[in-house]
Amino acid sequence: MKIKRSLALFLCSILLFTGCSHESRQEVSKTFFAMDTVMNFSVYGDEKILDQTETIISDLESQMSVTDSSSQIAALNKNGSVTLTGDTRTLVQKALSLCERTDGALDLSIYPIVCVWGFTTGKYQVPDDNTISSLLPLVDYKQIQYEPESGEISLPNDMEIDLGSVAKGYAGQKVADYLKENGVTSGLLSLGGNIQAIGNKPDGSPWKIGIQDPRNNEEPMMVLSISDQSVVTSGGYERYFEEDGKTYWHIMDPKTGYPAENGLISVTIVGDDGMLCDGLSTSLFVMGLEKAADFWGKSNDFEAVFVTDDGTVYITEGLKNSFALTDDYQDTVVQVIKR
Repeated sequence: MKIKRSLALFLCSILLFTGCSHESRQEVSKTFFAMDTVMNFSVYGDEKILDQTETIISDLESQMSVTDSSSQIAALNKNGSVTLTGDTRTLVQKALSLCERTDGALDLSIYPIVCVWGFTTGKYQVPDDNTISSLLPLVDYKQIQYEPESGEISLPNDMEIDLGSVAKGYAGQKVADYLKENGVTSGLLSLGGNIQAIGNKPDGSPWKIGIQDPRNNEEPMMVLSISDQSVVTSGGYERYFEEDGKTYWHIMDPKTGYPAENGLISVTIVGDDGMLCDGLSTSLFVMGLEKAADFWGKSNDFEAVFVTDDGTVYITEGLKNSFALTDDYQDTVVQVIKR
């Protein structure tokens, strides 16, 4: 069995603070490990402004981590019901709405399936069909009973949920909002595969965000020019294992209990809401190109980049003027998806 996992997504490989000679504030940065990834926050401002950011992330993780026995989500999975509070309550409500909006392509209750494949422990395995069949009835967000007014939530017996598909996006947005409220007008937050841009670069130009080639995660294949938005990429190359010559990645199709296979190998979402971008990067990967393009066509709150297994790149028309291929990928076929 061959196991591979990539944490560096090249989303910050081309993030150069340029044109700063007239900027009175200095770049300050902070790097730490949280939410199962390396986070790097770089902003222009007082160094003390970053001290609170790690605390914000730590507090969110302690509330929401499925593996922290003291978290609200762990308590829910153990006891079957709890009253959610604070950010956990807010995020669960938003996530359930997104589950409904995507018709279950995003499903918080996929967690037992992910576990049985070994992606939560690193003990990778291909489960037999009977095991998958026995777990699939528990994968259905519609069976989650949630009262928005009180925060009370309950799960059917043996169901477990996980917020991993939306938590980093929510966290990045929360940190960005905190920094803006405290006077930061230029900064870049990297949370693994999630990028949160604050304003523009100090010289007023957009941030240049490199998106890696999912078939060669050592190289960026395209660059997006972004201002004050979130950029989140999901791809099969992030976490996967190989067995008997076949590749199995961590993005699961809630309808089948198996890794999503539909011709897509990478999905990048760009938008104003980090949590939305995070959840859609996974759910549109599950949908496949045709359904994902149709979903985008009926929406007005995000743009997307899709890479298919033949190397073709599809971009939604809102990114036409902010998208460019890198020098080594000028021969790549690019198609524009229009409404």
